[in-house]
Amino acid sequence: MAHLPDPHRERLRRTAARQVRRRLPELVGPAEAVTAVALPVVHVVDDDDDLRQSVTFLLRTVGITALTYPDASAFLDEFDPEEPGVVVVDVRMPGISGFQLQEILNERDYPAPVIFCSAHGDIAMSVRAIRAGAVDFLEKPYGSQRMLEVVQMHLAKANQLFVQRAERRLVEERVGRLTPRERDVLRLVVGGLSSRMIARDLGTTVKTVDVHRVRIKSKTESDSLSTLVHDVLVHRVAL
Repeated sequence: MAHLPDPHRERLRRTAARQVRRRLPELVGPAEAVTAVALPVVHVVDDDDDLRQSVTFLLRTVGITALTYPDASAFLDEFDPEEPGVVVVDVRMPGISGFQLQEILNERDYPAPVIFCSAHGDIAMSVRAIRAGAVDFLEKPYGSQRMLEVVQMHLAKANQLFVQRAERRLVEERVGRLTPRERDVLRLVVGGLSSRMIARDLGTTVKTVDVHRVRIKSKTESDSLSTLVHDVLVHRVAL
């Protein structure tokens, strides 16, 4: 029989890992910090005790770290928003519903793939789930193999999503170092305007704009302004 990790010991391990991970961005950079400490964990949120435990047992037998929560409130109280993960959640639960939980996670900038499950699924509910940001929708009862396939597929994406968030936060932090006028210049550079056009729009000189461009590059630690523009556009950083 496969050895299953003790849930209490697993939580202690994750708490220790969290302490290390908080220091890593200072040492290796935000993207590397995401992958350096922890593999993604699967959070199983369902008010059905038997189903919750059976899904968790299934995942642990194949070596997947899985933690359980009887409702969305318990999950929100216990989960680590800095740890890559996948959320498997029932749509209909007492208190906070699966859809409401998805909205809360979006508001908290937690980019984990969310898999909705429901015994009352229909096309309309599936569409609503996808529009809310879910990556998959499973109708109960689902087969064990189907659950494993879906979870394993999205585990592979979890780290990628967290790396993207780390990179976006880094760009936002660096852009946040700029003065309001420097942000104005950067916004116009992102819009494709030349220094001459920017000077005209801002009522200043080309020389002044060029000075701002140099300072922007320096403050954001960018290899070039074109690289910074690319990062701002890719990560949709507000200016």
